[in-house]
Amino acid sequence: MKTIVAVKNATKDYALGNTTVQALRGVTLDVHEGEFLSIAGPSGSGKTTLLNLIGCVDVPTAGTVSVAGMETGKLSERQLTRLRLNTIGFIFQSFNLVSVLSVLQNVELPLLLQRTPARERTQRVLALLERVGIREYAKHRPSELSGGQRQRVAIARALVSRPQLVLADEPTANLDSTTGQNILDLMKELNRTERTTFIFSTHDARVMAHASAVIRLADGKFVDRVSAAEAVRAGLHGIPAGAATSGAAS
Repeated sequence: MKTIVAVKNATKDYALGNTTVQALRGVTLDVHEGEFLSIAGPSGSGKTTLLNLIGCVDVPTAGTVSVAGMETGKLSERQLTRLRLNTIGFIFQSFNLVSVLSVLQNVELPLLLQRTPARERTQRVLALLERVGIREYAKHRPSELSGGQRQRVAIARALVSRPQLVLADEPTANLDSTTGQNILDLMKELNRTERTTFIFSTHDARVMAHASAVIRLADGKFVDRVSAAEAVRAGLHGIPAGAATSGAAS
C-alpha cells in the first residue's frame, strides 16, 4: 500500500517562559493511503500536536514529517500552503469559520482558492450541505448557528475539495448521536469510494470503533498500534502508566 504520511522520530518542543515543553518525543508513524485511523490518548498526550505536524500547520523540532511524498520541513511557506490547499482537509475542534462569510461561502472557500468554476463550486457545496443536514442554513452566518451546526459547516468545508487526506480533531465532539453517526457514515463512504485517508483524534468510543486501527499516545510518545476492538475494550485511553515507548507504528 502507498504511504501517504511518514513521521520519523519526530519531536516538538515549545518554549513556555524559561521552560521547554516536549509535546512530542520521538514519534514514528506510517499511514497508508485509504486508512481510517484514530489517534487516542489522554489530554496532553500529543494528539493535537501530531495532527498539526501532519497537517503542515507546524513543523517538527527534530525528525521528519512527509505528506504525499514531500518532507514538510524542507518546504517553503508557499509550498506548505499549496500542500495544505490541494491535499489536506481539516476539521478543527474550534471550527475556525470566517465570521463575516455565510455558511455557503465558508464551505466554498477552498474551491475558490483552487479556482474551481463557479457552477461546479455551487453544485458541490450545496450537495455537501445537504449531506451534512444544513442546506437550509446556507445563507446564515456562523454566529446564527448552534455549536453542532457550526461543526457540520467545518466538516463540509474540509470535505468539499475532495482531499486525499482529512485530519479531524474530535470531529463529533459537538454533535448529537444521530448527527454524529450520519457524519461518520459520510466519512466512511468517502473513505470507501474515494480512498480518502482519514486521521482523527477522539475521545468518542463510537468514532474509535469505526477506525481501521488506533494509534495510542502517552506523554508525547508512541505506545502502540491496536485494532479498534482492542482499543474500545481497553477503554477510551487504555494506556497504563509508563507504557510509552519509542517504537514505530506502520
